[in-house]
Amino acid sequence: MTAGNPLRPDLAHELISRAQQEAERWARHVRNELDSVHLGQGRHADHVNAKMLARVLADHGWPGHRLVGPAASRAAWLLALHADDEPDFQRTAARLLHRAAQAGDACLQQWAHLQDRALVNSLQSQEFGTQYRLGPDGLEPYPIREPDLLEARRGDAGLLPSAAVFAALQQRLSAPASPGTHDDTIRLTALAGAA
Repeated sequence: MTAGNPLRPDLAHELISRAQQEAERWARHVRNELDSVHLGQGRHADHVNAKMLARVLADHGWPGHRLVGPAASRAAWLLALHADDEPDFQRTAARLLHRAAQAGDACLQQWAHLQDRALVNSLQSQEFGTQYRLGPDGLEPYPIREPDLLEARRGDAGLLPSAAVFAALQQRLSAPASPGTHDDTIRLTALAGAA
């Protein structure tokens, strides 16, 4: 079975469709362009997507490359990543994604990013330094567990060095978005080292 022929093309289509439908809203959220009504609608959409993905996880485990193909597996990751109001779900998704990555059926960098997001949303220190926030002095990473070991953990997960990622992230966030693209949707994600 190749990545071009997933076992569940129907599920692949649904995952990709849901991620594409949300892409513009996620981009506008990153740029802080949503009013309170749209933020509420977005939280509801993220909740609905998380519930759908939770059913997939219960039925199949992580929707990896063999089941849905790399693009749909990435779409599932984005849906899980944006389920910020559901830290229990994010932790479960991260656990299943890690198993799939260890089996060569998913991307280890995506797991590292989702693991950090789940930790931050559970009010714990992140492990890989992929999550950032705006602090009093500008962009800064959320607290990191054992920061002296950060670069070794990042290397083990296939992530770029944190200083290079941080510099690129600052540059990308200061550049205007390209019209007609959804580049902003995943700019924090992609630049934090996830494939």
